[in-house]
Amino acid sequence: MVMFGVIIPGLGLVVLEKMPIMYNTGDWFVLRPTTYRKFDLYPPEWPLDLDLEYMTVACAPYGGPVAVTRDPNKIVPVKGTAKPVIRIFDTAGQELGKIWWNHGRLISMGWSDTEELICVQEDALVFIYDMFGNEKESYCIGQEASETKILDAKIFQSSAGTGIAVMTTKHRIFLKHTSSKDFRSRLLPEIPKSLTNCTCWEIVTEDRNSYCLLGREREVIKLFPGESVGSVIRNLFDKPFERIILMSVSYNHQNLALYTNNGIVWMGSIDMKQKYCEFDTGRKDIPKQIEWIMNVDNDQSEAIVIAYPSFLLVVNRNGDKNLFTYDPAIFLVAEMDGVRILTNTTHEMIQKLPKCVQNIFAINSQEPSSFLFEAQKKYQERSHQADEYLSLFRDRMQVAVDECIEAAGYEFCTTTQKSLMKTAYFGKGFIPSHNPDEYIRMLRILRVLNALRHPRIAVPLTIKQFLYLKPEIILARLVFRKHYAIAIQVAKHLKLPESWILEHWAYHKVMNDKNDIEVARKITEKFKNPSVEGISFCNIAEKAHAAGRDELAIKLLELEPRTSLQVPLLLKLGKYNRAVQSATQSGDTELVATVLLEIKKKMMLTNFHMIIREYPMALNIYKKIMNEWSRTALYDIYNTEDDHKSIAEYHFRNALESNSLESNLSTIANSYTQGRRNIEAELCSDTSKLMKLQKTLNNKYSSIYGNVTFLGLSIHETIEKLLDLGEFKEAEKIKNDFKVPDRRFWWLRILNLSSKYKWDELEKFAKGKKSPIGYEPFVEVCLKQNNLTEARKYILKCRDDRKTHWYIRAELYEEAVDTAFEQRDINSLYVIQQKANSLGNRQLLDKIITYIAMLSSKK
Repeated sequence: MVMFGVIIPGLGLVVLEKMPIMYNTGDWFVLRPTTYRKFDLYPPEWPLDLDLEYMTVACAPYGGPVAVTRDPNKIVPVKGTAKPVIRIFDTAGQELGKIWWNHGRLISMGWSDTEELICVQEDALVFIYDMFGNEKESYCIGQEASETKILDAKIFQSSAGTGIAVMTTKHRIFLKHTSSKDFRSRLLPEIPKSLTNCTCWEIVTEDRNSYCLLGREREVIKLFPGESVGSVIRNLFDKPFERIILMSVSYNHQNLALYTNNGIVWMGSIDMKQKYCEFDTGRKDIPKQIEWIMNVDNDQSEAIVIAYPSFLLVVNRNGDKNLFTYDPAIFLVAEMDGVRILTNTTHEMIQKLPKCVQNIFAINSQEPSSFLFEAQKKYQERSHQADEYLSLFRDRMQVAVDECIEAAGYEFCTTTQKSLMKTAYFGKGFIPSHNPDEYIRMLRILRVLNALRHPRIAVPLTIKQFLYLKPEIILARLVFRKHYAIAIQVAKHLKLPESWILEHWAYHKVMNDKNDIEVARKITEKFKNPSVEGISFCNIAEKAHAAGRDELAIKLLELEPRTSLQVPLLLKLGKYNRAVQSATQSGDTELVATVLLEIKKKMMLTNFHMIIREYPMALNIYKKIMNEWSRTALYDIYNTEDDHKSIAEYHFRNALESNSLESNLSTIANSYTQGRRNIEAELCSDTSKLMKLQKTLNNKYSSIYGNVTFLGLSIHETIEKLLDLGEFKEAEKIKNDFKVPDRRFWWLRILNLSSKYKWDELEKFAKGKKSPIGYEPFVEVCLKQNNLTEARKYILKCRDDRKTHWYIRAELYEEAVDTAFEQRDINSLYVIQQKANSLGNRQLLDKIITYIAMLSSKK
């Protein structure tokens, strides 16, 4: 137990107990002036037949999968087949998949940023697998690389994605980015000529450029794209050595470490203009790996980890070191905030101690967060010292709470996490109007991180990695690993959409469960409310179709409420009848039209017609389309349906457009007759008869009257023209032949005679027969021609109750007054009175007043 004293105003010197050495501080070590820590993640449970000492190991960052294969350079007894095998594990040692290597000599393997295993073989062929060992694609780096063979290959990360660099036997280096659709690789400049070969090399990325650093004897060669030959950097070391045998670039590509044959380490900036230190390890054996430890609090790096066959050496920029002993199999994994260490029995991490953690747990720490942590402990113990600790930093309580919350995120130990979050909860009670958002956010993140770190999931992410990857990417990785239950819980916990996770689960069911009914039932249970959840049954049905399970695809499509998504797959499945049915039920005319045109391309016309006849909406839309696009197709559908009315209209339209109506009228009439359209058939016969008559009239009267034509006129216009020509008998004959009503004929005759001022003939015509239209039309045509004399004759023949009206229309007011009086029509007298007032006819006004008085008295 550590004791210390502080002076508190009003109390003087108070001796307080400081917390014991606990909470994982035993894993801390100091490389002056910085503190680091090495802690366990969880021990891996490798299969009994796996010994990493004899293996080549490729570990993916961010707690990703591990690929192992036998190292061909090590002698080891082989059990079973000697065929190379790549085994893929998660970080807890659970086997995910196997790749039986049936290709050429494997040179190198590594992981992409999307957790795909990239394998490069000697002939420059690249094979890409998923983490379960399923081959996804393959391609060649280039013809030249393939012909000259490959010595070594590097898988590296850049801003443009994952890249592959290969060194050929002629010491030429080619670069290729896996995300690029262009399969051509980029050739770096030539290496300056020398009698000795390069002993080590690394790829560096700077913005969007990637270049190569090579170690050869006592010099470093830089191959930058665009240059003709590489540049040489010498005189980096002060101490003597023979050659550089190993180099390492930091995770952020800002720092470089060089290791010589006599154990000297050079550490400096990537451009080699700044040297941090030159350290003599005193070791003669060759290290297996060198990796930089990236800082947790920023993107800098101040120390490296050197892995020898049986121990680790950690060296910082100041040349301070620390040793750790291990079994012979040690593999380092560079992370963005530290270095992971993988062995046969352990899985650990070295990282710079986060500042907030150091502030809380360091011995004799005077930081507010440390006091708050101790105050909370004393409060739990019901000790009065809790208040004494609080009095030391009350004005900095917000800083203390925030630091405890932040420190909880950096801890892997759940007990420590709980202690820190309890401390933060205790402290925020002393802050007025405290915003709990960050506290709640950290609780959510910690629950997710702890779930991911469980050996069954085996994704040991730090909080910095979690925030960098984003929850969406982490969810995608969980789904790809088929951890659907935990993925859904994480999505719910972080308030993220979960529908796509359920869709992926459904894809898995479709691909692996062979019982169609059971699969459909399980999917339906999970997707109880697809419209709200945003689930698309069509996407799942598409997968089922791709897997050759069309019956399951149809069952799933029946569950899809959105017709616009359902129909395209029905067409792809060849279920044309269902596609038309679904489209018509949706009421979407554009969708129906699209379906019809698509089906028409793929079916025999008779079968197509049989389908659409069952759906009136589809049939009508098809007719409308064909009416604009193809009249022949329209005739075919009419003919198939025995729609004689539409056939007649089809012929009629064609005849009008081709000016061949007369020759087609019999065909049109016949179609109307077959369609039991007797009125239309009769009209066709009459039209044919009229056209023949008009030809006769045209021939007959054109010779008499010169330039006159009857062609194309209606019956009404034909009669009117004959009357104009004075051919009354011919007009009357046509009237009788075509059963033109007497009323219409009399009107035509009256209009014709009045327009030609033939008043005598008009009077003779009126006296010839009793007018079927009365005599008011005679009055009207006379008034139209301003002939009041003739109008008087016909007004006398009008009905008594209408005479007054026509006298007023003719402005014969004297006769109108007398007639109105005789008819006892007092209303008409009032109308005439208004007219007389406007005319100022005093005599007529007196007469009207007298008549009105007489009629009024008789009432």
